[in-house]
Amino acid sequence: MFYVKAKINDAVEIAAEIHDDNVFCTCPGCGCEVEVDLAEVFSNSDSDLYGTAVYCTKCRLEGK
Repeated sequence: MFYVKAKINDAVEIAAEIHDDNVFCTCPGCGCEVEVDLAEVFSNSDSDLYGTAVYCTKCRLEGK
């Protein structure tokens, strides 16, 4: 199981499991929220979390 966690303050920490339906990012073209299929993104062995951007459908079609 993979998960992300964030420390809110000294008393509160949030942990959330990563599933194929709860991963999102911000489109670098327009800033809208984009649902991400990690299996698809990382099917290319050259992908990594730091150098990968996922564009929304509209920005992909407009070539942004």
